[in-house]
Amino acid sequence: MQTLYLCYFGVREPLVQTQVLPYLRQLVAGGIDVSLLTFEPELRRRWSPAELEAKQARLAAEGIRWSYLPYHKRPTLPATLYDVAAGALRAVRLLRERQIEVLHARSHVPALMGALAKRLSGGRARLVFDIRGFLPEEYTDAGVWPEGGYLYRGTKRVERHLFATADAFVVLTEKARGILFPGRTDTDARGRPVEVIPCCVDLERFRAAEALPRAELRRELGVEGRRVVVYVGSFGGWYMTDEMTEFLAQARRQDSTAYALILTQSPTGPIAERLQRLGFREQDFYVGRAAPADVPRYLRAADAAISFIKPCYSKQASSPTKLAEYLAAGLPVVCNAGVGDVDQVIAEDRVGVIVEEFTAEAYARAWDGLRALQADEELPRRCRESARRRFDLERVGGALYRNLYRRLS
Repeated sequence: MQTLYLCYFGVREPLVQTQVLPYLRQLVAGGIDVSLLTFEPELRRRWSPAELEAKQARLAAEGIRWSYLPYHKRPTLPATLYDVAAGALRAVRLLRERQIEVLHARSHVPALMGALAKRLSGGRARLVFDIRGFLPEEYTDAGVWPEGGYLYRGTKRVERHLFATADAFVVLTEKARGILFPGRTDTDARGRPVEVIPCCVDLERFRAAEALPRAELRRELGVEGRRVVVYVGSFGGWYMTDEMTEFLAQARRQDSTAYALILTQSPTGPIAERLQRLGFREQDFYVGRAAPADVPRYLRAADAAISFIKPCYSKQASSPTKLAEYLAAGLPVVCNAGVGDVDQVIAEDRVGVIVEEFTAEAYARAWDGLRALQADEELPRRCRESARRRFDLERVGGALYRNLYRRLS
């Protein structure tokens, strides 16, 4: 089977490196011929012809045929519409050249490209709408678009067209399936395949870190005798900076050994300043950047992890990759409810604590609950087992995507 994966990100972006390419390698391992179309920001400035050729050669060696187009950012709506038209036309050309049978679209904008390409080619290829999230609601929940505004209404109209046109669907959470396809399991009301595939991780990265001497890592980081709570990811937007730092401050008030280990791509200065305002001394925290390859090493040195994401309607469709990474590292997680299937995973697998509300009292209860949970010596093993059963890239993500393609064949 031949598939063209449509992605409205650049191939160098972290999301593509950690989520898109690993899944495509799984499809290749399943015998599927994979082509990839990405949109590269500042294509001429960031890429030389030699770099483009070398990247194409490296991906081709993995069984992925990469094509690219320049990404246009401004003015927002006209630029996006231009990219949609360009992507659809390139998809039609690739479809004819390579006898593409499946157009696999990651989120709404690529799905519109795929729907147009399907129509322009006379319906020769089937369209997989890999939904990823409730896009219109994400923009309104974030305050970027006014609810009921013309951008929201237009995107919802496009979304309805995509649901009518697509031949199969992927969602990230059981909650999203229940909302979009109420009362259905593996198909929608028209019999089209529906798969729930959460954001998965390559567990081998974390198994390798398990062999590292934890005591030595903690000495290197200067956290011997400390109870290390780690956060990996961005701040601001959906990620609740104030609430997470307030939780960490409450942990410090209850336990003087508590240490905050923050690995972020966001500006580090404001986070460090906020922790200091909340009473952290310089020796009580670290805020810095870490390459993705080094994250398992840092997690190996930690005792627990934290993730607070704004609970709103659109986040019911979200599957935080950091949850899978934390569990794969054997770490219990302190998190809030209302985000995808997170609270279900935490409760059913007994691998963390849910913060009931964003108050000092609730943080205190969560910290006490975490300490009680950590008294169980089986907790790290249980966390890793939860990651293996729910978020293993090969046995869960890859297997479910390959199954979806079998259902389309």
